[in-house]
Amino acid sequence: MAEITRRIGLSLGADICWPVCYEGLMKRLDLSIPWQGDRLRFEVERVSIEPFSLRQPCRYDLVIDRLTHWYHVSREWIKKAVLMDGLYVFNNPWAIQSMEKQTTYCAMMKLGLPVPDTWLIPPKSYEPRDDLQPTLQRYARLFDLGSIGRELGFPLFMKPYDGGAWVGVSKIDSEEQLQKAYDESGTKVMQLQKAVLPFDCFVRAVGLGPQVRIIRYDPDAPLHARYCADRDFLDAGEVSLIEDMTLTINSFFGWDFNSCEALRSDGVWHPIDFANACPDSQVTSLHFHFPWLVMANIRWSIFCAAVQRPMQRTHNWSPFYEIAEQGLNYRQRLAAYARLARRRLEADRFEEFCSRHLAHLDEVAWEFFGSEMARDAVYQKVCALFPEHEQDKFTEHFWELIQQWRKREEDKRVSRRDAEAQREGRGERSPE
Repeated sequence: MAEITRRIGLSLGADICWPVCYEGLMKRLDLSIPWQGDRLRFEVERVSIEPFSLRQPCRYDLVIDRLTHWYHVSREWIKKAVLMDGLYVFNNPWAIQSMEKQTTYCAMMKLGLPVPDTWLIPPKSYEPRDDLQPTLQRYARLFDLGSIGRELGFPLFMKPYDGGAWVGVSKIDSEEQLQKAYDESGTKVMQLQKAVLPFDCFVRAVGLGPQVRIIRYDPDAPLHARYCADRDFLDAGEVSLIEDMTLTINSFFGWDFNSCEALRSDGVWHPIDFANACPDSQVTSLHFHFPWLVMANIRWSIFCAAVQRPMQRTHNWSPFYEIAEQGLNYRQRLAAYARLARRRLEADRFEEFCSRHLAHLDEVAWEFFGSEMARDAVYQKVCALFPEHEQDKFTEHFWELIQQWRKREEDKRVSRRDAEAQREGRGERSPE
């Protein structure tokens, strides 16, 4: 039996807290997984930025990427490694580069998801280019911005067609506000999207491989309080629908890690923003949900590295479009998309792998997130974002939310043990 090392690289930008926790948990797990007659060990390393030869071998089996959506040197290194070395990476770099909000809206509209009505409008102004004036003089048509606003209906949202992190997003309540926002948009290509109002629930569903975490989201709260800690606020049918929606979107675009925002209005869930292939992963935002994120990252990265999951270099969209043409109602169609997504994500194989080889992760993580190392990771991230006079207060705030997660997990374990004891007392077998 040979001992084989799988190497996992972390391609990082300003990330602080989750890499510390990922590395700390991996060290505590000290995995040694029997696999096809051999034994797998795992090493984690932070990826450096440096010149590279296009024929230079890649030392990693898998890279978790948090940088290439804006840093092009790392993006080109990862693309080279995928093409020449078979690297598996979160997320597909070509999808990140080309699938902006405009593209994702079009694709999901075509699949029949209830995306709000959306227009794309030419930019207010342009960067100088040699052929710009002849092009605009010959082909650009004057348009009535107000009439587009009236057709969509107010309120509406104006946002960059390729933006993220709420940058450049404006809520528009009138033609006057629309004109003012457009005049101030500069050279950005903007979209106008009909507002989903009124709505009674806003969620952000984080998908990591076949794992989905649905979080109630409050966009009007301060950044540190937008992700709400409450759980079990949706019924089983809604949970299933949002999971299916998230997996459909992620699988369609080849994203291992993405988040989907959706609003519920009159009982219908409208996806409004789902091109977020570098989702917020910081404890200062996720707090109560932060341990889940780190654990989900470990499960999916270990599975993909261990089984040497092949990178999906191209997108085969035909099976999705074939489902769209079958005449199914919306819920049946979405369920069919999600079944396809789960097959592509090897969900059954993943769950069996985790049950066999990572069953102890829950307990190790529960202990880790009560440790000084985890608390220091929280403190480091708080110090990077908050003024000095608020650092102790917010470190304690986020740490207390993580301890609430630990309390909830412990209560669940006690409930399972009690249920198991009751079954044994009745002479029943445990459910598999």
